[in-house]
Amino acid sequence: MNKDNPLLGILLMFGFCVVAPMGDAVAKLLGGKVPLGQLLFLRFGIQAVVLIPLIMMSGRIWRMHGRILRLTVLRTLLHILGIGMMFTALMYLPLADAVAIAFIMPFMMLILGHFVLGEEVGIRRLLACAVGFIGTLLVVQPSFAVVGWPALLPLGVAVNFSVFMLVTRQIAKETDPIGLQAVSGVIAVIIIGPALLLVPADAMPALAWTNPTSSTWGLLLGIGLLGTLGHLLMTWSLRYAPSATLAPMQYLEIPIATIIGFAVFGDLPNPLATIGICITMAAGLYIVIRERAMMQASRSAPPSNDPTPSPAE
Repeated sequence: MNKDNPLLGILLMFGFCVVAPMGDAVAKLLGGKVPLGQLLFLRFGIQAVVLIPLIMMSGRIWRMHGRILRLTVLRTLLHILGIGMMFTALMYLPLADAVAIAFIMPFMMLILGHFVLGEEVGIRRLLACAVGFIGTLLVVQPSFAVVGWPALLPLGVAVNFSVFMLVTRQIAKETDPIGLQAVSGVIAVIIIGPALLLVPADAMPALAWTNPTSSTWGLLLGIGLLGTLGHLLMTWSLRYAPSATLAPMQYLEIPIATIIGFAVFGDLPNPLATIGICITMAAGLYIVIRERAMMQASRSAPPSNDPTPSPAE
């Protein structure tokens, strides 16, 4: 079992914040070209195909049973639902907007981490997360009159992914990250595959099957590899840091998504959104600096018989 290492967990989560919007950008490029069911099937299928050989060559533990298996199945169902909602939202919304709307998630995860997992949430981390949430509100400018109900999908993603993260935290220290992702990929294929075979395409176009072009296959491979890497980084991060510590860091995904959205699609935030992005970045960076200071203080402080943490931490 791994000891908590908040700084390492933060660095791994930062990697996730870079890789995840890259995968979202590829999903947006694929929007309208590949039906959702096929996209999800190939996304998880590629994950399984990539990771199973690594397990076999490295001798990693991948067999699961009992509580761990049940939670892994639940985690996979949440993963399928969350990615499906996000991929659908990206067909209608700019990349930065979709990510920004979903970013009530870290605030929700902070609260859930405290009340569900009993994780310590100090005043400073709570304030930093609240400031980041205010910045997110400045970025969120959805026009429901233009896109209608799809603008609500990122809110569903936020709720879904908050629970997904908590479930992952419950099993992250008891499973190998590569084994967990490989098993999740296999479970997802088992769930999605029969739906693609049994549900008529005319009854549900989202479950149709198309013949992608060579360039589309390249994008499909990219989304599978980026998705696999991103969630490995996220799972590793939760092995070393509690969700309450990682929650504010995830706000950095918003400016990163904005940069990628501009580079790929030419989308730029307006001045108000830019202010919001700066606020969220400041809140996330504050947490990094705060965690570093706390770690240095704990290493230099003399042993204490009082195990009660400071309410400001």
